[in-house]
Amino acid sequence: MSMLKDPSSKYRAFQPIDIPDRQWPSRTITEVPVWCSSDLRDGNQSLIEPMDPARKLRFFKTLVAVGLKQIEVAFPSASQTDFDFVRTLIEDGHIPDDVTIQVLTQARADLIERTFESVRGAKKAIIHVYNATAPSFRRIVFKQDKQGVTDIAVNAAKLIKELAAKQPETEWTFQYSPEIFTSTELDFAVQVCDAVLDVWEPTPENKVILNLPATVEVSTPNIYADQIEWFCRHISRRDSVLVSLHTHNDRGTGVAATELGLMAGADRVEGCLFGNGERTGNVDLVNVALNMYTQGLHPGLDFSDIDAVRKVVEECNQLPVHPRHPYVGDLVHTAFSGSHQDAIRKGFSQQDPNGIWEVPYLPIDPADIGRSYEAVIRVNSQSGKGGITYLLEQEYGISLPRRMQIEFSQVVQGETDRLGLELTAAQIHGLLEKEYLQATSPYALIRHRLQEENGTSAVDVEVLNQGNTLHWRGLGKGPLEALVAGLPVGLEIMDYHEHAIGSGTNAKAAAYVEVRLDGGRPVHGLGIDENLTTASFRALFSALNRALRQAEAQAA
Repeated sequence: MSMLKDPSSKYRAFQPIDIPDRQWPSRTITEVPVWCSSDLRDGNQSLIEPMDPARKLRFFKTLVAVGLKQIEVAFPSASQTDFDFVRTLIEDGHIPDDVTIQVLTQARADLIERTFESVRGAKKAIIHVYNATAPSFRRIVFKQDKQGVTDIAVNAAKLIKELAAKQPETEWTFQYSPEIFTSTELDFAVQVCDAVLDVWEPTPENKVILNLPATVEVSTPNIYADQIEWFCRHISRRDSVLVSLHTHNDRGTGVAATELGLMAGADRVEGCLFGNGERTGNVDLVNVALNMYTQGLHPGLDFSDIDAVRKVVEECNQLPVHPRHPYVGDLVHTAFSGSHQDAIRKGFSQQDPNGIWEVPYLPIDPADIGRSYEAVIRVNSQSGKGGITYLLEQEYGISLPRRMQIEFSQVVQGETDRLGLELTAAQIHGLLEKEYLQATSPYALIRHRLQEENGTSAVDVEVLNQGNTLHWRGLGKGPLEALVAGLPVGLEIMDYHEHAIGSGTNAKAAAYVEVRLDGGRPVHGLGIDENLTTASFRALFSALNRALRQAEAQAA
């Protein structure tokens, strides 16, 4: 098959909403919404390999550290793994007093009862119930009329209220989602939600959440904003309701739809860090939050060390964050165009440290989110001169990871500034050797011994330090983790890459490691050897020595 010449024969344009006096286009976002992360539920169920409990707990702790106060942690009736994770959070005391966990359930009695079992003993919990309300689902999936769909929601609401009353030790919040809200007739969406409110009887002091999901994006974001404004105008008990947004990104406008939805009157946003989620993803909470920040409104979430947050998300999701991803991608603060480079240089030279941010091409100061200026300074190096990485790869088979390219380009730039000349591939390779492969002080790796048994690695290393021989020993889940455990300093591995150089009997392994010493600035190391483990160890020592030298220089 191929694209249709007349797509209107197969696809219908979404009809606009009739609101002649719509107010949202003239509004701005002046208040921070209630944030809710759905990374551990919506995000997790979209992964090729869902997170194990250890990764979910690590992710949960990161969400808490960032400042999320509402976290949807599981769909506990869907699997024993999800149920057990909720119990672990509660029984092992992982939930801070100011954090509310949220659990999702379909509007079925057995699933609702199982969900309440999972959160027994929680100090605060949101019970999030949903059923689909769109015409196609009523007709195709449920074979129910409007009354039948309304009855499903109402019966679920009654059971939730009844079960919550039996667990008075928990501070309950109820949440209802008319799933596929964006494709549901607005008057019917209000009708169903009003029926649920009649059961729950919220008050301004004890509000319920009505979550209006763009489960699938079906229109331009201005129409979603119209839907939200129309709903806010017509729902009963508006002062007792938190209107919540849950947008997906099928049309690539999830962030825009959320921002316009907030302008239209919504109070709350559900989404995932860096936009993970079903199909094209949920709305990106980091993107929305930092968009507010660049407009002078603090979002109440802390991304001061955005690279550390990205590291956790990438490792837990086992998905990379795109290099062009807003705010956090490796390349988002980098310009290659000569005119851009010139404008950025001039902007930095004239920027008042205490004034309004006005550096061209940079909507945010990278330092505010823990990004170094290296990515920006890179614009002064090799743009238009063949490229450092291209020469190293073509001539020597060395393929530097992206962030290491940025770091090493500063070394090359310093040399070109000193010489006033363009460097050859051999000269660039010589600089690489001097900077990384010869970084053997203060600690030089002499030899190592590795033992692996039952998933645990034990490493013994002999090290030369100022003429003295030292012996370090460490245990870990892998060789590098074991080596780090045996170091006399606090070193954190941020990233690791490896590849072969050449092929056959002459092949060597190149290992690249990015580390942070005592939470400082990331530093890279490089190791090359016939043996991959040895190469990785040499890379770690290279990074360790460079980090120690930089720390010593900064202290001086």
